[in-house]
Amino acid sequence: QVQLVESGGGLVQTGGSLRLSCAARGINFSINTIGWHRQAPGKQREFVANISSGGNTNYADAVKDRFTISRDNVKRTVFLQMNSLKPEDTAVYYCNVPNWRSRDYWGRGTLVTVSS
Repeated sequence: QVQLVESGGGLVQTGGSLRLSCAARGINFSINTIGWHRQAPGKQREFVANISSGGNTNYADAVKDRFTISRDNVKRTVFLQMNSLKPEDTAVYYCNVPNWRSRDYWGRGTLVTVSS
């Protein structure tokens, strides 16, 4: 069965950095696109970034030039390096795999809190 497990969240000051990890099981990791979304308190869940099997990346405008998504196919893990963090980045961050065998899959999320 598909399992996506996020880690790396925590509390950081404005301007600091965190690296999130998503360990994936139950998918064909070498061919799947994997991404990150986030949901702040009282807000809709929003797209953050994704990366294709070929290494093509997409970023939301709010995080472009500050966040970097990458993947390690040996470790079967996707990373989100977050630099220059702002209070507006505070959210629960979710790993997702879209359209794997006609379904979307989500992890349980990891909380990132950026203090001002």
